[in-house]
Amino acid sequence: MSVLINGVATELPPDPRVSLLDFLRERLALTGTKKGCNQGGCGACTVLADGVRILSCLALAAQYDGRRITTVEGLADGDRLHPLQRAFIEHDGFQCGYCTSGQLCSAIGMVAEAERGVPSHVTADVTDGKVVLTADEIRERMSGNLCRCGSHNGIIGAIAATYAQESS
Repeated sequence: MSVLINGVATELPPDPRVSLLDFLRERLALTGTKKGCNQGGCGACTVLADGVRILSCLALAAQYDGRRITTVEGLADGDRLHPLQRAFIEHDGFQCGYCTSGQLCSAIGMVAEAERGVPSHVTADVTDGKVVLTADEIRERMSGNLCRCGSHNGIIGAIAATYAQESS
């Protein structure tokens, strides 16, 4: 069994009880993904599985056989930061930085959801099949990722600067 992590084929652990989070952090030393509450409540451990955001603390590594996992370490292109990473810096989207990796992965997955037309609780017209990423839409979609330092406005500003669309 193997998984593609940040573009690198990696053997999965033989123990099927290992969480994806522990596999990434403890066995692969990909410590950018953080262990926050370890109960799926804070979003610090968010990574992308085939482009979809997941909570790695609630996922077993063995579930991802043959899949593509992207962690915060896989967002940049070498020394060139992902545009959202640059926006987080420009908009002070972090203080302690503990939640930042989960926020970044979640935002990228959130944009993909919106592009697929997946509605949120605040989507005005769920029959339209289109989602406009307004500030309210971004706030609602990012509500599963907590920042205890109070950087939410900077985080939303960074995401909006990178992806928001004007509502018509």
